[in-house]
Amino acid sequence: MQTSEQINDLAGALSKAQATMTGAKKSAANPFFKSKYSDLAEVMQAISAPFADNDLCFVQGAEVKDNLISVKTRIIHASGQWIESDTVLPPTKNDAQGYGSAITYAKRYGLQALAGVPSVDDDGNAAVQHAKPAYKPTKAIKDSLKMIQVAYGNNDEESVKNELTGLKPADKKYLWSQLNEDQHNWITSVMGAGK
Repeated sequence: MQTSEQINDLAGALSKAQATMTGAKKSAANPFFKSKYSDLAEVMQAISAPFADNDLCFVQGAEVKDNLISVKTRIIHASGQWIESDTVLPPTKNDAQGYGSAITYAKRYGLQALAGVPSVDDDGNAAVQHAKPAYKPTKAIKDSLKMIQVAYGNNDEESVKNELTGLKPADKKYLWSQLNEDQHNWITSVMGAGK
């Protein structure tokens, strides 16, 4: 993370903005994994009014370096003070769709992290859940992830169905967290096709 030489005005404004942020709602649904997540639009909506009310804005730019997507997110105060951070991800496919998806994913996570925006459940249950032991994927689940990514790259619907059928919810959740938004959409459409 990098900052301008002074950040006193920025820090005060960002602190006030964060105090009024409600968090990004998890309204993007994945029916197969029975989960929700905050998409880029929800993150932007969560910060829009608090940023405007406190003379803050943000800009993002994307570059490709060594086959990696790099998205720089900068939060700027009206005083000219700024804070920025890079989010670097590999594209899952070496085509426009794969790069576009990685850019969207990096923009969402970069902005959410730098602005300090949590994802929140609509009903607030996430705030009162008890801590659970950290999930550790098995070698078989890591292999499944690779198979799913290959199936996505080859548009192999049958293979992805075979990999996902019968998995435990925790394994599905892990796999989902490792895939990008385009892969989410593709898997959701593939798994919904059998209905």
